[in-house]
Amino acid sequence: MVNRKKGKKMSSIIVAILLLVAIVAAVYFLVKKLSVVIGNAVVGLIPLVILNFFNIMQWMDKPALGYGLATILICAIGGIPGVCILVLLDILGIVI
Repeated sequence: MVNRKKGKKMSSIIVAILLLVAIVAAVYFLVKKLSVVIGNAVVGLIPLVILNFFNIMQWMDKPALGYGLATILICAIGGIPGVCILVLLDILGIVI
């Protein structure tokens, strides 16, 4: 009877250790991916600010890109390619 209780306690400890390892691995993975997303957002938003600050789109007789929710999300998620897509869409007359 004593061995049964000890076995249940040991299996509970093993399960707790495995859960702890899984949680630490998940947090590490998310933090690693989050740092990439934050870096991509910064790299994407800087050209957007430069384009709007210097009115570069108006040099081509097009309206400025602005700072709408969709524009910021595309730049933050897409980075430099996202800004390029927005500029091309604006040149083609498609406003987001």
